Amino acid sequence: MVSPAHDHCDTCDAVCCRLTVVLQGDDDVPERFTDITDAGLRVMARDDEGWCVAVDAARMCCSIYDTRPEVCRRFAMGGPYCREIRAEYADHGARGIPLIMY
Repeated sequence: MVSPAHDHCDTCDAVCCRLTVVLQGDDDVPERFTDITDAGLRVMARDDEGWCVAVDAARMCCSIYDTRPEVCRRFAMGGPYCREIRAEYADHGARGIPLIMY
């Protein structure tokens, strides 16, 4: 488990930026950052390495932070889900992050 002392984004490999983000009807995300799953869900698109395409790799931050999806706004840094996925990542590495839709 990730200790509370390490619950900061600057000590993380941006694990949350590799999760599947299902967009809601009120999300105002530019279409170029979205994709449609085989099941017909509108999601944030990811690059070939699994990163959200809205991540600014040079600055390691969200390039659409002010208009980021609601699910990203609700993601609590250091919260239970954050700690859980960081622990999974630590145990299995980047390739072990499940690409599951919640």
